[in-house]
Amino acid sequence: MLLSQNNFLDVIHDNLENIKTRYKVKSIGLFGSFANNLGTLASDVDILVEFEDGFETFDNYMDLKFYLENIYQKKVDLVMRDAPINPRIKSRILSEVKYA
Repeated sequence: MLLSQNNFLDVIHDNLENIKTRYKVKSIGLFGSFANNLGTLASDVDILVEFEDGFETFDNYMDLKFYLENIYQKKVDLVMRDAPINPRIKSRILSEVKYA
């Protein structure tokens, strides 16, 4: 069974005000299998996030990750937009991300 990108973006949209206020998020979006409408029940949810300046802490990151896993009831791979990752991987992520 495939699940659509819209299902997962709707969850972010429905919780966007709380996410931005509580976790000081500037931007948040979906990438990976669900962004490409290839996600299955076994897939995790790939989320790209950018925090407001000064809120890029480990605790804030983990709190948001656990919050998203709770509302999705799925494992979430949370990637910070400014993370030092392989440029090719980052380019792929940025080319496919669907922002809420």
